[in-house]
Amino acid sequence: MNSSAWREAGLVLLTRAIAELSYEDMLRPEPLGDRRYRLDCGGVKYTFTADRSAFDSWRIDADSIRRDGEPAADPMEFLVDARRVLGLDGPTTAEALRELVATWSADALLRRNLPTARELADASYVDLEAAQAGHPAMVLNKGRLGFTASDAEAYAPEAGQTFRLTWIAVHPSLATAHGVPVDDELDPGTRSAFDAPDGYVWLPVHPFHLDACVRTLFAPYLADGRIVILGEAPDRYRALASVRTLVNVDNPEKRNVKVPLLIRNTLVWRGLPAGPTAGAPAVSAWLHTLRASDPYLDEHVDLLGEVASVAVRHPLFDRVPDAPYRYHELLAAVWREPVQTYLKPGERARSLASLLVTGSDGVPLTTELTNRSGLSAREWLRRLVDAVLAAPLHALHAHDLAFCPHGENTVVVFDSDDVPVRTMLKDFAEDVNLLPGRVYPGLPEEADRLLPRWSEGELAHSIVTAVFAGVFRPLAALVDVPDFWAVVRASVDAYFADRPELAERREAYGLTAAEVERICLNREQLTGGGFHDRAEKEEFEIVHGTVANPLVREAGR
Repeated sequence: MNSSAWREAGLVLLTRAIAELSYEDMLRPEPLGDRRYRLDCGGVKYTFTADRSAFDSWRIDADSIRRDGEPAADPMEFLVDARRVLGLDGPTTAEALRELVATWSADALLRRNLPTARELADASYVDLEAAQAGHPAMVLNKGRLGFTASDAEAYAPEAGQTFRLTWIAVHPSLATAHGVPVDDELDPGTRSAFDAPDGYVWLPVHPFHLDACVRTLFAPYLADGRIVILGEAPDRYRALASVRTLVNVDNPEKRNVKVPLLIRNTLVWRGLPAGPTAGAPAVSAWLHTLRASDPYLDEHVDLLGEVASVAVRHPLFDRVPDAPYRYHELLAAVWREPVQTYLKPGERARSLASLLVTGSDGVPLTTELTNRSGLSAREWLRRLVDAVLAAPLHALHAHDLAFCPHGENTVVVFDSDDVPVRTMLKDFAEDVNLLPGRVYPGLPEEADRLLPRWSEGELAHSIVTAVFAGVFRPLAALVDVPDFWAVVRASVDAYFADRPELAERREAYGLTAAEVERICLNREQLTGGGFHDRAEKEEFEIVHGTVANPLVREAGR
């Protein structure tokens, strides 16, 4: 482990921990004047310099942090120092330390290999994914409980390694399949070499998951022949930032494959639930039809459809509905269209989350892209904001449909001058929500059963939380645009100025209300039971009070 990279990564983590836990009202720094603050952690005092910013968040000068007067860069020591103030018991503290050291190790590896901003701008889509720092608001964002150090070195995105998938065949009594693209994904020689009984359903399995889940929890069905291990396919894959979505590096035009992993990361276990997995193609087909019927969506967004899927049930866990949810998400696969499907000549795709990366030379990727575009920083930002907001704004207000357009689910398309022009969206089966009582034309019955229904206020989180707080809040610190939130507000206002018929829907969703709910993922993970087994993921409580809406306060409206 490189000691310099280790210390740098630790300082970044410590800074994020103090900033985000203070934002979530778990810590309350005492102002000392002249931008100085103090945290009393049960006899140990931390001091630092900071500014307050949008959403009442904190921008802390990392080099100013002191522990009892000495420079500090150890986030694990800080967590132990602050555990009483945070209200953490012994088991929770220990689990948090376990995830924190895993996150620290991953960040140190990432920092050791981090390219410059110029290299990041030239990087391929998958190489840029490997440079991401993870969820910008979560302290424990690469815990990956279940991975060993060797697993992380082999399969984590920042490791940049390739690996092959093993295919299995499952008796149709255990599998629900929709359009499995075996002929597209496996060459004739591989297909003929794999020996499976007629009628069995084929799917790929991650090598980690083969050992951690299939050969253990499904051992009875390997023994009785209901599951057959066919062998390893020749194509090599790499993980995107989400870890469980894989890109074919030998044949990039082939579909991405999303597979379950028996690991817990950023609050939840990373399986694939049977219902949404089975219904993914139906949901995608309906969304494609909706897009094609709406000229605005057709112009501004491409949808990376989930075109095929397999969901495999476990006969015994299936009879225990109140088992922890991970036991109902054990074995599945979803095939998704790759970004290459919709790129035109000269265009490049970058995930929205990747725009938060800063190069090893200290230059943000956004600065490099702005310089290449020839536009002013403000104009480049305006183009980005317009592109990112177009589809979510329109889907929500014109169709009462909420995507979840967070940094990983939104892919920004750039022209040959690195100017943002539109977006691609993905992850529909689990992350599309509808309004109760509304009839959606053409919605298949299978999709209707699966897609959650939420109130207007809850659907609004798809933009307020996923985009404004989740991406624009950290992005504002990276771009040289003092009136950042005025640019965002102007984009929202311009959309509605052209659509007066949506005034009532604008009021209902309240994106420009004076106050918005504060989303507290770290609070839930540390004190709300984030480390405990649950039968349902939806039981998480992530709202804690309200904060001033920067589209009102910061934009001067």
